[in-house]
Amino acid sequence: MTASAVISAEEAVARIRSGHTVMVGGFGLVGAPLSLIDALVEHSAATDLTIVSNNIGEPGRGLGKLLRQGRIRRGISSYFTSNPEAVAAVNAGEIEATLVPQGTFAEAIRAGGAGVGGFYTPVGAGTLLADGKEERLIGGVRHVLEWPIRADVALVYAARADALGNLWYRRTARNFNPLMATAATVTVAEVGEVLPVGALEPECVVTPHVYVDHLVEST
Repeated sequence: MTASAVISAEEAVARIRSGHTVMVGGFGLVGAPLSLIDALVEHSAATDLTIVSNNIGEPGRGLGKLLRQGRIRRGISSYFTSNPEAVAAVNAGEIEATLVPQGTFAEAIRAGGAGVGGFYTPVGAGTLLADGKEERLIGGVRHVLEWPIRADVALVYAARADALGNLWYRRTARNFNPLMATAATVTVAEVGEVLPVGALEPECVVTPHVYVDHLVEST
């Protein structure tokens, strides 16, 4: 076992290149890696980004800052309405929007991390969300085929980590973070506190360290 490297937020976002797909944890601003987002806004020139996140922040907050810089090409999200500026950008054709029902969104990310090639769900069948998707009757119910979602880089937030990179999440801040940590080529975890190895009870570990490449202490 080797320790996950503790690096600065600036070093972490240097892993993100123009054109990358970036997963960002959080539900709204809860459980979002805000220090990493700020570093991406302030210390990276990467543009043409595809952002996979439950939503695109709020006006001028979280991912909303990146949106204002015009660096998001596409958003894959469950909803955009928490940020009216994101809705306006979609309507103006400034960014592409892929709307995914929240349960499907979570399962698609889980599938990406688990190596599942795709899955069928009844959610969205018979609606505009199913346009162009393969359909199948299962038990007499229409289902649509959904593909897994993966990313080049995942930015997640955890309340605590040990020096190996095992992660513990606090309450609802757990949200999409554990799923996203498994579904990217590089996972960077912003953490509130880094503890010595062995300080986390094994039963408390939600994301094992094998999924975590770098740790960044939250500011």
